Parts: sequence; C-alpha cells; structure tokens
Amino acid sequence: MSVLVVGLSHKSAPVATLERASLGRDALGKLLRDVSHAEDVAGSLVVSTCNRVEVYAEVDKFHAGVAGICELLARHAAVPLTELTPHLYVHYEDRAVQHLLSVACGLDSMVIGESQILGQVRQALRKAEEHGTLCRSLSDLGSLALRAGKRAHTETGIDRAGASLVSVGLATAAQRLRGDAGQPGPDTGSAGALAGLSVLVVGAGSMSSLAVATAARMGAARLVVANRTAARAGRVAATVSAAAVDLSRLPAEIAAADLVVSCTGAPGHLISADAVAAALGSRTPAGRPLVLLDLALPRDVDPAAEEVAGASVIDLEAVGGAGGVGGPGGVGEEDVAAVRRIVAEELANHVSADRAAKVAPTVVALRAKAAEVVDAELARLTGRVASLDARARREIAQSMRRIADKLLHAPTVRVKELAGSPGGDSYEAVLRVLFDLDPEAVQAVTRADAVAPGWPEQSEREVPK
Repeated sequence: MSVLVVGLSHKSAPVATLERASLGRDALGKLLRDVSHAEDVAGSLVVSTCNRVEVYAEVDKFHAGVAGICELLARHAAVPLTELTPHLYVHYEDRAVQHLLSVACGLDSMVIGESQILGQVRQALRKAEEHGTLCRSLSDLGSLALRAGKRAHTETGIDRAGASLVSVGLATAAQRLRGDAGQPGPDTGSAGALAGLSVLVVGAGSMSSLAVATAARMGAARLVVANRTAARAGRVAATVSAAAVDLSRLPAEIAAADLVVSCTGAPGHLISADAVAAALGSRTPAGRPLVLLDLALPRDVDPAAEEVAGASVIDLEAVGGAGGVGGPGGVGEEDVAAVRRIVAEELANHVSADRAAKVAPTVVALRAKAAEVVDAELARLTGRVASLDARARREIAQSMRRIADKLLHAPTVRVKELAGSPGGDSYEAVLRVLFDLDPEAVQAVTRADAVAPGWPEQSEREVPK
C-alpha cells in the first residue's frame, strides 16, 4: 500500500473556496472515519487549518483512492465536487511524503517559515489517533514530518523573524493604521508598532491568545478580549493584564478600537458590514479609521465591510501576500534553500529505509528456505548415520547452519543496500528468481510483518509529542 494525499490550499484555491471547504469538528471526525473505512484504504489523516484541507490515506489502488477521497471531501465540506475539483491537488507515494515534510517545515504556508503548522500537524495526528484511523505508516510519516519541522526551526533561520499569520497580520494592520501600506513596515512583532492604539481581539482560542500576546509585545495602549463566554476571555486577557468582555459588548468595543482582530470558529459572519458602519458612526472623535484583521476561516468579518467609509479589512489572502519570501515578516532565500535541503535529506533517508523494508520479506523468506534445507539434510543424515551421538549431531548441525548463514550473508546484505537505489526493486526480483522463492512465502512474511513484534495495538500507540 502507498500514501496518497488529496487537498486544497491557499496556493490552489481562493480564500472564498477555502472558506466553503473548511471543516468543523464534527465534519472532520466523520471525514476521517469515512475515508479510513473506504475500500482499499488502511488509514487516514486530515490536516485542516485556516489555509489548507488535506486528506492523507494509505491506499492500495491509486485511481480508486483518489476518486473516493475526492467524493468524501466534497460531501463533508458541503461543496459540489464539480466546484471543488479544479482546486484540488494530488500527490502519491514519495511525492506525498515530500509534500507533508514541506508543509511541516513551513515551506507551504501563507507565511513562509511559520511554526504554528508544527502544532497543527501534531494536532491532526492526535485527532486521527482519537478516531482510530491512524495506521502505522501514517503514524511513522507523521513522526518523520515533525522531526523535519523541528530540524528546520533549530538548524536554519527560517523562523528568525518569529513570523506567523498573527504577527504578519498585525504588522500589516499597523502599516494600514499609519497610512503607509505601500511602504516597508516594521519588523514583524516589533515593539512600538501598535503604540498608542486600542486593540480588540475577538475569540479566545490558540490563535486569539497569540494575537493578544503579540499585540501586547507590539505596544498596544489598550487591549480587550471579547468572547462568547467571558470566563474564557478572562483567562486569555489575564496573561497580559488586558480587559475581558462577552460578545454583548462587541458593538461598543468595535467603536472604541483602532484595530479589531477576529479569529473565532463561529459559522457565518460575526461582524457585519452594518455593525462596522454603526461603530464608525458612533466613534469619538469622528473620522478615526478602523482596521479589521480577519484571521478566521470561515471568515468572521463580512467582506462588504471593506466598502464602509473609514474601514479597512485585511483577510488571510492579504496576510499571505505579506508573509512570502522577502516580504514584510518574510524570510530569505538562503533560509528557504537550507530547509529544502533538510526536506530532501529526510525524504532520501525515508525512501531508502522504505525500500529496504520492502525487500525484508524476501530476505526472511530466503533464510527460512535455507533453514528448511538444512533441517531436511540433518534429518536425512540422522537416518543414515545412526551411530552419531548427540554431541556430534549438534556440532554438524551448527556447522551446516554457519555455512548457510555465510553463503547468504553477502547477497542479503547487498540486496538491502541496493534496494535504496533507483530500480532497487529489480534486485529483489532477481533474488526471488535465483533462489526459486515461493511468492506465497514472501507474501506470508509481509502479512505477518504488518504488525511488527512489539508494536502496540492502535489504541495503545502514542502520537508523537
């Protein structure tokens, strides 16, 4: 079986399409289970963030796997397949592995090098584990991706600027508020960028918490956290001594703010164009501009708010444009090249190990056949030479087994080495032909190795930390 990924991201689809295809918690769980229960599928993993939805699966048949996953993704995202298909991409086998490594390293993010994606990949692995869809190969692939991501952030400077969707978004908003959106802005997250400004953060999740911490670091004069439940808002606000309110206070707080950052998981628009117009109409002093940074998907802010005089909306698409290589808060080409080398190295090691693992059943079958031959000859010898005592029989048996091991050592070691080279599978085929190995014997070893000795049952396995 092989790894297949079907997905869409900010690179293949506009924000409006990503918004429609975003998955709620229930839909995500159902998609995981339905994909894993599909015919010829052994496991599933879904990476769902504000700028991507990707389904990874271990499949036995490529075309059937693609068709099935596309249909299930469209069904659970509630987007017609004909509308979703033009924005989907498909990667298979080694290319699918390379893609996940690039994603985990931040090379495929809206903001190149952002580190949030590592936590999101880890969360996806845990979600698959919770739903019982994380097969061994996908778990191993997840561990590989997390290791590559950690290497990228410790061995290179790809996250030197501390860039994230939140920090780049806040830097872009600070530029808008200063009226120099076309000019080079401050370093991402720099102190003083929001000095003298009032910031309202709507939501109390992980991204909202990051927004509150970053806005405080950037010198916001006043910080307010608004959430459906005031208690959760209070916990986030307490980390930086901000104020906390529930959503009943939202209109008044929008009117008082210079910058509104919204990143909830609410369905539909939480902040309407009419609400923005009303807030601007009640501002003191009148005419003070309002910037709304919408980091949610589905969007929290009605796009029509951009048409309200005095309001400026920054969505995920705008943040992505500011966070590319060389952009404000972006990273340099050298850092990107260094991370790509890490991805290439980890992929090469994975491919080599995978090919060596695939040839292992043939090696095991060969050694089993040799052991059978030795045992048969020992039995024949015992029947023909009855005068041999037990000690002599043991010595002869050990000698014959050592001879068999020495004769097989070189070809089995060499075939494992060659398995990692291009066309390595042909060497395994030659080994089977030369030693007349029964294909059923090789398959029996493969089936027995599906759950390796010592590998715990799925419910006992731990998702990589």
